[in-house]
Amino acid sequence: MKKLPNKKKPEKIRAEYIKVESNVHLHITDAGEGRPIVLIHGWPLSDEMFEYQYSELINNNFRVIGITLRGFGKSDKPYGSYNYDVYAADIKKVLNKLDIKDAVLGGFSMGGAIAIRYVSSVDKGIHISKLALFGAAAPIWTQRDDFPYNLQKSAVDDLIDLNNKDRPMLLSNFAKIFSATQISLNKGIGNWLYGIGLSASSYATALCLIALRDTDLRKDLAKITIPTVIMHGKKDKICSFDLAEQMKVGISNSHIIAFENSGHSLFLEETHKFNTELIKFAGK
Repeated sequence: MKKLPNKKKPEKIRAEYIKVESNVHLHITDAGEGRPIVLIHGWPLSDEMFEYQYSELINNNFRVIGITLRGFGKSDKPYGSYNYDVYAADIKKVLNKLDIKDAVLGGFSMGGAIAIRYVSSVDKGIHISKLALFGAAAPIWTQRDDFPYNLQKSAVDDLIDLNNKDRPMLLSNFAKIFSATQISLNKGIGNWLYGIGLSASSYATALCLIALRDTDLRKDLAKITIPTVIMHGKKDKICSFDLAEQMKVGISNSHIIAFENSGHSLFLEETHKFNTELIKFAGK
């Protein structure tokens, strides 16, 4: 009798959407095998921003999980609260659902601020064992009497006003300062990012600007004890390099990796270095 070839058991198809509330489903990219790396996007993007990280991480034996926050991208966009606590609770539900352990949590810009809130107040070592911050909007995005760094609150008020009048113009203006220079990213990449930004809810876009403007994470930093890498562009016009230095002061077990030739979009301007450093940190 002719021996039949062994049939490989089909791999279980992973969910592309995860329910975090009765009327809220979040879009998830979940691919690869190995140690999990969970990635949280920045304002006003989605998990699609990590397209040029996903394949590299998968090919280096990591499981990558990109979470699109409510109000953005392909996730649901309900009316309600949009702040770091809401997002941290959503992340917790996703990681519980996926039964994630010993993961690296990475957050870009606003996603970095949310990752800080999550690790300091919600996770308690259950899911996350390392933290990676990419151009994070922390510890505070706007200036205070005792914090003379980055943007003035009035500048963010102007952004909120423009969002409510002409959101495409807001995205166009944001693109002009996203990288080190206006030609650091090619036109195709710029159009791609612009399209992702347009997919966000105007309501969520405005409320997240309020959260960025008003949230002070300095006390959160002091609660973080897990190994933390701070990856930040030296030419960042949206989250100045001063913020990276302040995060380094606040997080005891942290170090900075400076991206000398990058603005805010370090993951696209110095992609090879970004991916290499993230893989190295996650693999230790």
